[in-house]
Amino acid sequence: QVQLVESGGGSVQPGGSLRLSCAASGNIFGISYMGWYRQAPGTGRELVARITTGGDTIYGDSMKGRITISRDNAKNVLLLQMNNLRPEDTAVYYCTAEVRAYMTSAYRPYWGQGTQVTVSS
Repeated sequence: QVQLVESGGGSVQPGGSLRLSCAASGNIFGISYMGWYRQAPGTGRELVARITTGGDTIYGDSMKGRITISRDNAKNVLLLQMNNLRPEDTAVYYCTAEVRAYMTSAYRPYWGQGTQVTVSS
C-alpha cells in the first residue's frame, strides 16, 4: 500500500505564510509527478502546483507568484511554501502523487486525506 500524509495546515492571518508538507510512504517503487490541489467549499478541486521528478514545475493561476513547490526525491517528501496568503486561499489542500508500487507495472495516482488551510483576520 502507498500512503500520502499531509501536514502543516492551519489558520493564518491575511498576508501570512504557511508551509505544507507531504510524505509518501509504503510499497513505493517509483514516483513520477507530485502535486498539490485544493478544494474550497462548494467548488471543484483545482491545481495549485505540481512538480516532476526532474524538478519541472507547473503552477496554477490562483496562487502563482506567491508559492513555491519543491520535493526531496530521496525522502519522497513534497513541500509547498505559501506566502502572502489571502482569505480566498482558504481550502482543503490535497497532496497527490503518481506512484508505481513494487510488483506492479504501471503508475497510478494516489491522494492524501487533505489538510485545512484557513486564512482569516
